[in-house]
Amino acid sequence: MTESAARDGWQLIETTDHDLDELMSWFHDPDAVDIWGGPRFRFPFTRTTVRKDCHWGRMPGFRLDSPHGEFSAFGQMYLRYGRINLARLVVNPAMRGQGVGKRLVAMLIEVGPTLFEGDEFSLFAYRHNAAALGCYRSMGFVVREYPKGARMADQCYYLTRPV
Repeated sequence: MTESAARDGWQLIETTDHDLDELMSWFHDPDAVDIWGGPRFRFPFTRTTVRKDCHWGRMPGFRLDSPHGEFSAFGQMYLRYGRINLARLVVNPAMRGQGVGKRLVAMLIEVGPTLFEGDEFSLFAYRHNAAALGCYRSMGFVVREYPKGARMADQCYYLTRPV
């Protein structure tokens, strides 16, 4: 079932294979890929490795389109630790600093409960990713105790917020 949301001309649309090439074009170095996909995400990458590392087609993924139809941001979600976890959130580099990340998170929060049952949203963010942390905190996410057994507790924060 395809889920989507629209607000003020912006549209959150489930991704298709046609979106993969543009998404891949947003990453030019291993650090950018690591911040987005984590240390297990391969770089340099191919369509095949991105599909595998992103769980493309096996996990709901969404593109955020601007009112002009520009592919502005991307994110995925799935259940993790009993919460609706937002993952691999990224804003088109040409649109950073314009509030697109907040719009993406808000619209994922709108769609999430239609796909999964849960009382809270969660996400992981690198401690040094100040821009992302500022966005998430402004959206009501707070740092919580790191889940037992989760990797990278010394490098990431675990944030949650109510549905």
